[in-house]
Amino acid sequence: MRKKITKSVVDALKPGALVWDTEVARFGIRRRAEARTYFVKYRHHGRQRWLRIGEHGSPWTPDTARGEALRLLGLVAQDQDPAAVKLAARTAPTVADLCDRFLAEHAPKKKPSTAAEYRKTIVSIIRPKLGRYRIVDFTRADLAKLHHAMRATPAHANRVVALCSKLFNLAERWGLRPDGTNPARHVEKFREQKRERYLNPGELARLGTVLVAAERDGMVTPKDGAEPIAVSPFSVAAVKLAIFTGARRGELLSLQWEHVDLERGIARVPRHKTDRDGAKTIPLNAQAVAILEQLPRLDGNPFVFPSATREGGHMVRVQDAWDAIRTAAGIADVRLHDLRHSHASVGVSAGVSLPIIGKLLGHTVPTTTARYAHVASDPVREAAELIGQRIANAMKGR
Repeated sequence: MRKKITKSVVDALKPGALVWDTEVARFGIRRRAEARTYFVKYRHHGRQRWLRIGEHGSPWTPDTARGEALRLLGLVAQDQDPAAVKLAARTAPTVADLCDRFLAEHAPKKKPSTAAEYRKTIVSIIRPKLGRYRIVDFTRADLAKLHHAMRATPAHANRVVALCSKLFNLAERWGLRPDGTNPARHVEKFREQKRERYLNPGELARLGTVLVAAERDGMVTPKDGAEPIAVSPFSVAAVKLAIFTGARRGELLSLQWEHVDLERGIARVPRHKTDRDGAKTIPLNAQAVAILEQLPRLDGNPFVFPSATREGGHMVRVQDAWDAIRTAAGIADVRLHDLRHSHASVGVSAGVSLPIIGKLLGHTVPTTTARYAHVASDPVREAAELIGQRIANAMKGR
């Protein structure tokens, strides 16, 4: 049947009916059961195509569907195949596909802890929020919208943008997106509150007292009179090594005995992200060597800090023990990572240069170590204090 397709014609269609439009050739509508579907029919390189436009109803009306039919037939006239374009769009890789490839091919090249952080962020944020987008269609506005929605946790929001930047850099490298189109570029990050917490001498003394008692008794007694908490000697040793070496938690917990040389006073951490030779050297001072010498070695387990639950594995969590220790020491706001900052601050206060501190901590970028500069003695302030004291003494007749 041929007639101009109007709303009244569409409403009157019976199941199985098909109507061709008299105004636009090869544009039609048919009814199957309840659905009324607009379509175009054309040939491309000898192959006949039936391309569905959409069902009658918002947004498709006879007029809007007719306009879409004209657009599609115009593409055919330019020797394009709209059906093939539509199929390619439907099967184009998505951000979820990019995440899968990233975790399969790129993440394994990183440290296990870094790869675990990547996976956690992808599974909890990026895949659920962005996974449905096609890689080629994803825009800066889409990422900025997610970033703004996470404004309550600015540091976390900034980390998500940074990971998206890595994802789309690889998408360009893998040919999934044109070069120079990374949507993370120019997404303005939130200002973060830099948290620098150092232990003062009094806090170090209290921490030392708690650690001595924990090492002796295998227990930590909270200050509030609560029941004592059991801690393993390995957890206590890990905390002590963190303050005496300034090493990262992951570096210590994954340390193997074969990489420890007590005679030379060094430990080698393989596959470290900041070293070109694939390993980082941790200097072991006399205190660190003494801690390691007292630790038992478990047969069949190569790790300095063996797991209590996984045979042959290493400890992965020391936070529970640290929570008990820091609470008992009255430093509940101190993170385990702050022991690394404290190690560095003590060195700077003692006159150790920032480049040497950077070497001790494994920094490759000087600006990373520069955060400790304010801890060093200020000769100008010392001079001002000296002059002020001399003047005060003179005015008192001394």
